[in-house]
Order: sequence, then C-alpha cells, then structure tokens
Amino acid sequence: MLMGAEIRAGDRLDEVRTLAEQRPQSAAAQFNLGLAYAKRGLVDRAEKAYRKALALNPDLVEAWVNLGGVLLLKWDFLGCLEANQEALKRRDDLRAHHNIGQAFLYLGNQEGLIRATRRVLELDPGHAAGHYFLAVGLLAQGQVREARQELAQATARGYRPLPEFLRSLERAEQELTRTQNASNPGGGNSGEPNKE
Repeated sequence: MLMGAEIRAGDRLDEVRTLAEQRPQSAAAQFNLGLAYAKRGLVDRAEKAYRKALALNPDLVEAWVNLGGVLLLKWDFLGCLEANQEALKRRDDLRAHHNIGQAFLYLGNQEGLIRATRRVLELDPGHAAGHYFLAVGLLAQGQVREARQELAQATARGYRPLPEFLRSLERAEQELTRTQNASNPGGGNSGEPNKE
C-alpha cells in the first residue's frame, strides 16, 4: 500500500486529490484523501473518501477507524460504533476502542464507556485520555474514589480535565463525606463509651 509517504503528504490537499483522481481504484489514495479532508475539517468529504476506500478494500482497518472518528464528529454515534466494530473484527485497535468509548459516552452508556476505556488501558496503560474517560464513566456510576484515582493517573500523564468534571467529582466527594459522617456520627467511634 502507498499510505506511508502519502499520509505525510496529506497536508497538501491538491496533490492528494490529484493522486486520488489518477488512482480511482486505489484504496490507499482514497484513504489519504480522507485524511487530507479530515485535517481541514471537511468531514462530509472525508466520510465519502473513507467510504470509497472501504468499498475498494474492506479490510483497511485505518479507514474503518477514521470513518468512525468522522461519524463521531458528525454526532452519528451509532455509525461511529458500527465503523469501529468493523475495525475490531479485523484487528484489535486502540483507537477503535477509544472511539467506541466516546460514542458510548455520548449515548449515555457508562458501562460501554468503562468497558471500552478499560480495553484502551489494557493496550496502553499510559494512555492519559483512557484514564480520564474511565474516571468519567466511574463517576457516572457512583464509584467516586475509583474515579479520583483514574483522574490522578490522567493528570499525571498530562491530561487536562474539563472544569465541569472536576466540579462534579468534588461535589460527589463532598456528598460521600457527608454520607459517611451521617452514618457514623461519632466520628469513627465504635459505639464504646468514652473512657476518660
């Protein structure tokens, strides 16, 4: 395949478009055209190019993953899931799992988000965004301490969390502390009278 050199040339849209026109039966040329369009935010054109690449070569994992990413940008979360699941049928791919997690996030499926981000972290334990989005899913399921631990992993690796998430986590921690204090009004007293 031609992808190596042409991906680097993806910044030169006219050159990549010309190459795709010269090689209409080349999945790699169509894929690279999709990359060039996506880099410019032309998501409809990128989607079309990725779909053409996949019509020519349905085993092109990168095209499935990138198609899923473009569909995610277009808020087509089910389409994103389908495209990335097609990628995973062909190869266990970190980016496909990440995209699936993002789609589940927007669909409000915390279990799916957690499952996908745990797989991301199995493939790359240092994946900062994986730790962050695992924290998001865990917090949504009320696993406050675990969410804080994952957030610490994410920030240690340079991820900058959204302020809204930090506020939500702080509120959840405060509520957890209040609940614990209410259920243990003696402040840790085991029920034994003071022996002073």
